[in-house]
Amino acid sequence: MNIIGFTWFNDIIEKLEHKHSVNQDEVREVFRRKPIFRFVEKGIRTGENVYAALGRTNAGRFLIIFFIYKKDRHALIVSARI
Repeated sequence: MNIIGFTWFNDIIEKLEHKHSVNQDEVREVFRRKPIFRFVEKGIRTGENVYAALGRTNAGRFLIIFFIYKKDRHALIVSARI
């Protein structure tokens, strides 16, 4: 999967930080470290499906990140947790 960037919504950023104790930098670290990708479900829009990325941060924390892989090859982050 060739992800060229990320799309974030402010309410998701706040949820990740406050509820799941995960920050944006950790999400980026996981994607840079070649995570394992898993298909989760078909998206509402054709060609924009939901995936999970499983990997480690630079500090060694294991994360699972749920995202929509957009047609423009950006990942719309939906959730991330330890």
